[in-house]
Order: sequence, then structure tokens, then C-alpha cells
Amino acid sequence: MAKTLIQLTVNGEPHEVAVNPRDLLIHTLRETLGLTGAHIGCDTSHCGACTIDIDGQSSKSCTMFAVQANGSNITTIEGMAGADGTLHVLQEAFREMHGLQCGFCTPGMIMRAHRLLEENPTPTEEEIRIGISGNLCRCTGYQNIVKAIQHASETLTSNVEA
Repeated sequence: MAKTLIQLTVNGEPHEVAVNPRDLLIHTLRETLGLTGAHIGCDTSHCGACTIDIDGQSSKSCTMFAVQANGSNITTIEGMAGADGTLHVLQEAFREMHGLQCGFCTPGMIMRAHRLLEENPTPTEEEIRIGISGNLCRCTGYQNIVKAIQHASETLTSNVEA
């Protein structure tokens, strides 16, 4: 099968990648680009562990062909931290509020929370729960995840007001 060259901007860096037409984006990110933060949990889009941000939308990269992302701007969990290694407000909030246990769902959960807060900077608890409902966590019971997103929301909005 002939490979196709695609162009991706991932975490601000341009990449030209040769992919098979049926290669999933998650495999291209993990195996070709070495970005292993997005996890493969179910291959059916049910768990959300593979969630990334693509062209301003949350997307589950396990159900998207890499060729469909040609020309796209992608942010993965690796692109959330600052250039100097400082954690993003959401990453810090998950750490401070104990929003993770095993950590398997955390990258996808943070990426979904990032898009949620971009769309709605001050969500209610119910809006957060609905917003992350496509991402499953088998360890935490979600309470601390919700608290972490609320904490990040408060931090981000207080930074804007200051």
C-alpha cells in the first residue's frame, strides 16, 4: 500500500509524515512522532484517553485516520506545558487537587478540560461533568477531577481579571 505524505503542526512544530491511508492518528502521534502522552485505551472512542485538540476541537485520535488530519494544527498533552517546562494551569490543578490516581486517563481528561475551558471559562459543576462525560476514569470517581477543573477555571479567570 502506497504511503501518503501529510503535513501536521503538532504542539507548534511542523511535521511531514508518511502514513498509510488506514493509519490511525493516535498511532502516528505515538509511534512516528514519539508523543506517547495520548493513550490507547479502547480503540472505539468510548474512553477518551486518546483525546487531543485538533484545529480548536476536542477529538479522540483513535478513531481518526492520520490522513484526515493533513494540514491540521494539533495540541497533545506534551504541548500543554510551557516552553520552560512549567506546568499548564490545568496540569497544576490536577496535581494540587488530586485529580488523578493511576494517571492513564489524565492526558485525555486534561485535553478535554482545556477545550471545555476555552469554550466556557466559568463552567458550573454540572457543565464540567457534562463536558468531560466522553472521558472515562476508572479510579477517581470524578469528584477530584471536577474540583481540579473548577480550580483551573478560577485560576485562569482570576489571571485574566488581574
